[in-house]
Amino acid sequence: MEKILEIVSIKQVITEVEVLESMTVHSPEDAARIAAAFIGDEDREVFFVMCLNTKNRVVAVHRCHVGGLNASIVMPREVFKSAILNNSASIIVAHQHPSQDTTASSEDIDVTKRLVECGKILGIRVLDHVIVNEKASFFSMKEKGYI
Repeated sequence: MEKILEIVSIKQVITEVEVLESMTVHSPEDAARIAAAFIGDEDREVFFVMCLNTKNRVVAVHRCHVGGLNASIVMPREVFKSAILNNSASIIVAHQHPSQDTTASSEDIDVTKRLVECGKILGIRVLDHVIVNEKASFFSMKEKGYI
């Protein structure tokens, strides 16, 4: 006979960070500024999720995955886990290239499209996917028409 296990709680680790001047996202520039503050200068590719409420205020951030020098494995379940746990209305995802080049690769575009589709199923909108660097230069998938 198989055992059935009940999940009693999912641990969420909360680390307080210095609050940025504005944690409300009104534009891709705002999203890029917030993401760059957290991951812009990393030496490996980091996939980052900003969880937003209905007023586009950031309610949580999550380093979803730390990859290698030029790749990061992005699993939709990991991306949306923090959004679900924080009752988010939408998310903005971001990552950086250690080379500091913000040009999107074909893999970046494919991942974005996949996340948008998953978000539709879950009822959590993916508002944008920005690629940032430490100077907050960025590439916005929404601005370029991929979302």
